[in-house]
Amino acid sequence: MSTTIIRPALSLALSLVAVAHAGAAPEIIPLAPIEITAPAAQPFVPAAYRETPLPSYPTAAREQGLEGVVVLGVLVGVNGRAVEISVRTSSGARVLDDAAVDAVRRWRFAPAKEGRRAVESWVEVPLKFALQTR
Repeated sequence: MSTTIIRPALSLALSLVAVAHAGAAPEIIPLAPIEITAPAAQPFVPAAYRETPLPSYPTAAREQGLEGVVVLGVLVGVNGRAVEISVRTSSGARVLDDAAVDAVRRWRFAPAKEGRRAVESWVEVPLKFALQTR
């Protein structure tokens, strides 16, 4: 095929496409975008200690010279009470771990807040049992 035949055919095809587009749809007019915004996130204030009476050092642990740090995971409810307590890191002595859990069960916390609303939240509470040396 020679280029003299292809050029007129291509020109005719492009003309037909232009005519088809001109008659097929009206001109599209772009509009300004509509802004959709989310409400501002409420500030989060974590739970805090309020009333924390310390446990008594267990007599059996004292007599055996047991010391250690217990780390508890505490789910603080909206009323400031411990809803759930778990030992995340043991002191190595069950008697110390149990004393820590029993004490924290009686504690009161200031609950976490999202804005003005109290919400449940998890906190980590470390308790160190140490014997006094004279």
